[in-house]
Amino acid sequence: MAQITDKMREEVKEVILEFFAEECEMEIDEISENSNIIGDLDGDSLMFLELIEIFKKKYSLNIELKTIGKYAVKNPVKTIGELIKMQLLIIEHENSILDL
Repeated sequence: MAQITDKMREEVKEVILEFFAEECEMEIDEISENSNIIGDLDGDSLMFLELIEIFKKKYSLNIELKTIGKYAVKNPVKTIGELIKMQLLIIEHENSILDL
């Protein structure tokens, strides 16, 4: 489990925005925290999995995909802002995220 810092918040936001800008062939400034991942960006669940792998490597996370899946079913993510919040929770709590 990691202590979330302001620097980490900014890094997570930056990685997510850059990822979606590249994957969706858009400029970063066209994407906001209110952007709907599916409706506005044509995102899909494979993108989410790719992001999870990026953050697992970046922060040496020890979390199972099925744990993230169980959490996501109960706490669905629709916007970039919600995705940022979820990713920060995953970094902070790892496998204990289901206890929240």
